[in-house]
Amino acid sequence: MRRILLTVLLLVGLFPLSAAARTLLVVGDSLSSAYGMEVQSGWVVLLGMRLKQENLDYRIVNASISGDTTANGLVRLPKLLAQHKPTLVIIELGGNDGLRGLSLEQMKHNISMMVTKAKRPGASVLLVGVQLPPNYGKTYTERFQAIYREIAAEQGVALVPSLLEGIATRNDLMQPDRIHASARAQPRMLENVWAHLRHLLESEPRSVPADRYVGGK
Repeated sequence: MRRILLTVLLLVGLFPLSAAARTLLVVGDSLSSAYGMEVQSGWVVLLGMRLKQENLDYRIVNASISGDTTANGLVRLPKLLAQHKPTLVIIELGGNDGLRGLSLEQMKHNISMMVTKAKRPGASVLLVGVQLPPNYGKTYTERFQAIYREIAAEQGVALVPSLLEGIATRNDLMQPDRIHASARAQPRMLENVWAHLRHLLESEPRSVPADRYVGGK
């Protein structure tokens, strides 16, 4: 038995176990939770497939909830960070704040706090902007869109200007509610994200000590 154990230890020393996959956490709303379609059709699942194709060792945790607001996301985030210890966090929230006419300044505060909490342990952050239907008025929609640019600049994080770029104005790529993208649009949504995400993935991975996540506050 001792000889077998010694042999196993030697083999482990010569051929160490591969490092565990890094975790990519997605915190979003219905646009990222495959609303109105099979989950497998959503852009987050397609992202997982793309990562495998690119031989990038990431485990995706999709913590997106349909109807979620930035306030709810801010409350949920600490537990998600403590539980999954991601090295990269994608934040896609704000659409429901806008659709409900909630305070845009409060929305900005909530997202900014989420970015700060995600960055604190050393994780990279990709902020994903969304856009509102034009019937909400030019002033409101322009201010809404500007919030994402301001946060990205202030926090120094990467930004996808709009998840629905090239999609929102096309009836054939939107669901009948004109708010949610269809299954057909999901590959385009992935490309909108990938154009900015790939630069983060190509950068040197940063080690995030587990104890930095304890408490998550």
